[in-house]
Amino acid sequence: MQFSGNEVSRREQMLAKIAEATRAGVNYIQLRERDLTSRDLERLAADALRALRGASRNSEKLRPQLLINSRTDVALAVGAHGVHLRSHDVPPDAVRQIWNCWAAACGPGAPAGLTVAVSCHTAAEVRQAQVHGADFAVFAPVFEKKGAPAAPPAGLAALHDATRMAIPVLALGGITVENAASCLEAGAAGIAAIRLFQQNDIARVASALRQI
Repeated sequence: MQFSGNEVSRREQMLAKIAEATRAGVNYIQLRERDLTSRDLERLAADALRALRGASRNSEKLRPQLLINSRTDVALAVGAHGVHLRSHDVPPDAVRQIWNCWAAACGPGAPAGLTVAVSCHTAAEVRQAQVHGADFAVFAPVFEKKGAPAAPPAGLAALHDATRMAIPVLALGGITVENAASCLEAGAAGIAAIRLFQQNDIARVASALRQI
């Protein structure tokens, strides 16, 4: 959790941001807590879903999808909308097979569907994500990667190559309100961000992005 304070405070700040993002009308919220135990991640995911649903109780149109990073089991356990896979995780079609087996066991009460996104760093990885049935790809880092300043950014030309595939591609990595337009011009279907939303008023950021 990239928030200040103790664990309880960071958790409260995260859930507040999820509610804020929901009210701002974002499409997806990705839960990326890699250091938590399975039980703690499941509890946090359940709390995140409650925050999301509470913030959107008056409008289904405002309800984003909650995607759990890599953990299909946790997504299934809490009833999340899907998963976001790393580039070296199991392929999307394997995740769908697990989901279908789970749905068959659940019978009439089975979850309605599953969204599968994949992190990609090259056009070839986006192509593989498409072949294996991903719903969309997140291409990064376009401009920069926090915590790895020595890692060269992919750049807009590489983003453009990645967007030539048949699935939507979101741009990630150093995205700002000022450079988001260049990502869309390069072919991105939208943008994904961490600091941009976490460190700013999400409603204002979302409004500015929608005007591009």
